[in-house]
Amino acid sequence: MIKSIFNALLFLICCSFTNAQEVIKIYEGKAPGSENWTWSEAYIEKTAWNTPVVFNVSEPTLTVIKPEAGKANGTSVIICPGGGFFALSIENEGLGVARWLATKGVTCFVLKYRLAKASGDDPIKDFNASFGDKDLQAKQMASVPMAIADGKQAIAYVRKNAAQLGVDPNKIGIMGFSAGGTVAGSAGFGYNAENKPDFVAPIYAFLPPEMQGTVAGDAPPMFIAVASDDQIGLQTHSVALYSKWNNAKRSAELHVYNKGGHGFGIRKQQQPSDAWADQLAAWMEYQGFLKK
Repeated sequence: MIKSIFNALLFLICCSFTNAQEVIKIYEGKAPGSENWTWSEAYIEKTAWNTPVVFNVSEPTLTVIKPEAGKANGTSVIICPGGGFFALSIENEGLGVARWLATKGVTCFVLKYRLAKASGDDPIKDFNASFGDKDLQAKQMASVPMAIADGKQAIAYVRKNAAQLGVDPNKIGIMGFSAGGTVAGSAGFGYNAENKPDFVAPIYAFLPPEMQGTVAGDAPPMFIAVASDDQIGLQTHSVALYSKWNNAKRSAELHVYNKGGHGFGIRKQQQPSDAWADQLAAWMEYQGFLKK
């Protein structure tokens, strides 16, 4: 009897270690600019977005999702979930995307970047109210430079520690959704040798033309996707970003789906936008990022 109980406990312990996710802090000590932030990260399972969210992020981290043993191809992607800078759609635009890309041999790092502090225990209420509340908009915009800095720091961290992480330092991409697309898209501008992404994938990104910088002569290839019926009206941001890359004669691919709305992420909706992930994989294959 005792032996049976012991074996059962050992099995549960082994399972918990197998399913454990490695979480990495991307800064040594406090992140610059938010040294006085003392609140703790929080999580909500059931939300109005029908997907779990994380909020009140004050310490940026990367959650590691690896391919099965022997299937890694060296490519890595930093994934930036969206959520209007008040929350992170951690499953639909983060961990779920990472698990899917891992089946393609890609090592994934889901970035929890710094967010505006929620006024209560439901950050989605703050996000919804921000469209008509200037104070909430100010909180959002104050967090944007920090979120962008976290994206660039994440790239630099993965590149610096590529050997330890088991990835190729010359095959590091960044992708993001909505506000996470701000983080990912901004990484394609103003980079240096340490934090330059090898490819960028902004998906229905919030990145208005005035936030887009100058396209460098060595700008990385870019994959862009958005739905024509995006409720927030981010179609124009994607088209402007594509045009900027195309006019600079840099590699870019744009997919505008007839239906899909805003926030489609990795979930299946039986709409044209469901195709984006497979088309991203085809693009990555063509660019050479899915080859060992």
